[in-house]
Amino acid sequence: MTFLTAKPKVDFASIRQLVQEEMAAVDRLILDELASDVVLINQIGHYIVNNGGKRLRPMLLLLAARALGCDKSHCITLAAVIEFIHTATLLHDDVVDESTLRRGHDTANTLWGNSASVLVGDYLYSRSFELMVRVQNLRVMDILSNTTTQIAEGEVLQLLNCNNPSTTEHKYLEVISRKTAILFSTAVQLAGVISDVPTETEVALKSYGLHLGIAFQLIDDALDYRADPTELGKNLGDDLADGKPTLPLIYAMEHSDETDSNVLKAAIENGDRDAFREVFAIVEATDAISYTSRRAVEEAEKAIDALKVLGPSKYKDALIQLAHFSVERSY
Repeated sequence: MTFLTAKPKVDFASIRQLVQEEMAAVDRLILDELASDVVLINQIGHYIVNNGGKRLRPMLLLLAARALGCDKSHCITLAAVIEFIHTATLLHDDVVDESTLRRGHDTANTLWGNSASVLVGDYLYSRSFELMVRVQNLRVMDILSNTTTQIAEGEVLQLLNCNNPSTTEHKYLEVISRKTAILFSTAVQLAGVISDVPTETEVALKSYGLHLGIAFQLIDDALDYRADPTELGKNLGDDLADGKPTLPLIYAMEHSDETDSNVLKAAIENGDRDAFREVFAIVEATDAISYTSRRAVEEAEKAIDALKVLGPSKYKDALIQLAHFSVERSY
């Protein structure tokens, strides 16, 4: 497979430059909508929004809209909605996972406590729904409400899988499809809805986002075992410490001898960060990281294939480049 070597390294900054004005408008809207007379909401909201996120999901919506020839102001509003929902999930995730580091900074729950983080996450969900109402499109509201439901279901499924070494690759993919990939999928789909594209095109855009999101999460899980912690912006082994049976662990358990498999099962059951070095050695020996990366490449290729419905443009090229970025990145 030549996917990873067929293209030069993706310049993420150049892709963002294509929708720089729109992204600036999204950032302004986000900051305006974060305004509250409750000081703690302002503090936590601004802290997490301004701490170095890639804004990938709203960027996808804006690039897809441009590829479709749409420049409606509703796209700015919906891009902000997508980022609010994403930010709310981060606040909740960090509490559930007891995380202390995200994007190289202390998590909000570390600085302000779990209760404040959960409640501000709820506030961001509420603000996102207030924003989406302004678009006055029932189809948009239906898609977004279904998306938040699926994200919540994905979170619960992941919780059920935690400390469960019997989790299969199929179950794992179901979790990341709902918990992570759905918001990528929705972002791109909404660009099609607002642009009034034919059903075939909307379905293809949704498929692009879903496969891109799966590829993105697969690489995230691989990076938990191979990244530079400083560049990654979180602690290596966090997934293991949370007892999450991610794909590298699932594959390694299936392709190791009984002794090593039992080591992995015990580490998952106990959420044992101290076992990371031994677990890493087994994951390496079974080629599990490479397998996870190959699966990510397969998903990215499916995403690119879905873009056949779009005519040629620099924005379509950027969407293709983001599929490459999703599997090439080191952070």
